[in-house]
Amino acid sequence: MSQLTAALPSGMDTIASVSLKTQLRRAERMKKLKYGALIVPLVIFLLFTFVWPIAALLKRSVDNPEIVAAFPATSELLRTWDGQALPDDTIFASFADEIGKTKGTPVYASAAKRLNMELPGFRTLMMKTARAMPPEAGQSARETLIAADERWGDVATWQYLGRNASPYTARYLLASVDRKYDDFGTIVRADDDEAIYVAVLKRTFGMSAIVTAFCLLLGFPLAYMMATQPARIANVLMIFVLLPFWTSILVRVAAWLVLLQTEGLVNQALRAVGLIEQPLQLVFNSTGVYIAMVHILLPFMILPLYSVMKGISPAYVRAAVSLGCPPFKSFWKVYFPQALPGVGAGCLLVFILCMGYYITPALLGSPKEQMASYFVAFYTNQTINWGMAAALSAILFAATLMLYMVYSRLIGRQELASKSR
Repeated sequence: MSQLTAALPSGMDTIASVSLKTQLRRAERMKKLKYGALIVPLVIFLLFTFVWPIAALLKRSVDNPEIVAAFPATSELLRTWDGQALPDDTIFASFADEIGKTKGTPVYASAAKRLNMELPGFRTLMMKTARAMPPEAGQSARETLIAADERWGDVATWQYLGRNASPYTARYLLASVDRKYDDFGTIVRADDDEAIYVAVLKRTFGMSAIVTAFCLLLGFPLAYMMATQPARIANVLMIFVLLPFWTSILVRVAAWLVLLQTEGLVNQALRAVGLIEQPLQLVFNSTGVYIAMVHILLPFMILPLYSVMKGISPAYVRAAVSLGCPPFKSFWKVYFPQALPGVGAGCLLVFILCMGYYITPALLGSPKEQMASYFVAFYTNQTINWGMAAALSAILFAATLMLYMVYSRLIGRQELASKSR
């Protein structure tokens, strides 16, 4: 009896312990569900307003639905064709039959327009062929097509049609890096009069790097001064840094256009003090573009730098100086490495924003200063060529991801090195 009494409290303690663990797990699970319920609306919002539009645009860079939609049976047959000689009568018959069914429809017009983008003159060929359909009694589809236009008797015409008989194509992505398919489907360099996009991308990255460098040279001292000043002075300086955000970018660009033009205030001031005799050309060239873009993007460099520098204690530099290290060397060896995350974040932000700028180069620059964003807008608004617009956007998006990966790796190495110390 005494043994049973002694064992009872121990069993009850075990049951209570199990019950407590179950309650704790249940409470923890409910807490996670509540946090998840709070995050779900934000996730849905980001999916529909950010992720889905970007994915849909990037998909346009490889989309090629026009030919398959207009000639589905012929496209399927062409995908099994070896491309060495003219197609057999089955492909000719299928193509002639589908032309007869779709001619005069928007689907046929879209297919002709798509084929004409890569090979000028193909739309005329398609429209001319449509007028000859259907074949006359006793005449084969092969004879009818070749009689309508002798180009249907050329293997190269069918090879071109066969390359576009897939719902997806790399044509736009290849064109964005000055490459194309030849008559045999091999990737070759584009002709000199078509090879413009590599130069445009180099210009985009080069101008972005120059603007980022100027923003860093101007923003680092200002951010350092703000971080080392009393709170009252730092707050006043922060107001001046944020002041440009209260004005539209278009207004600021127009203001620089007024200031930098031949008879603008800048040239008038320089002539008034005797520094120049003839007005300088400061607009419609790279000078005006760099000045305006540095002015617009400078706050995006200062803010990340200031947020990092504000957390760096000045005691580190004072300790290094007190131990005999020269002031500049103390700053370079002690302070600057701690400010590198701000430098990286600021440079990354400015570079990414600069790559996508359109208004500033369009208003203040010449054709030689137009960046990739200009051609994205051109293909989107004027020629309605979503494939090329999406392909150029994909190049910029890939460059952004690569920059972010490099930045993350560098910051990760720095944090690992700081922990090892």
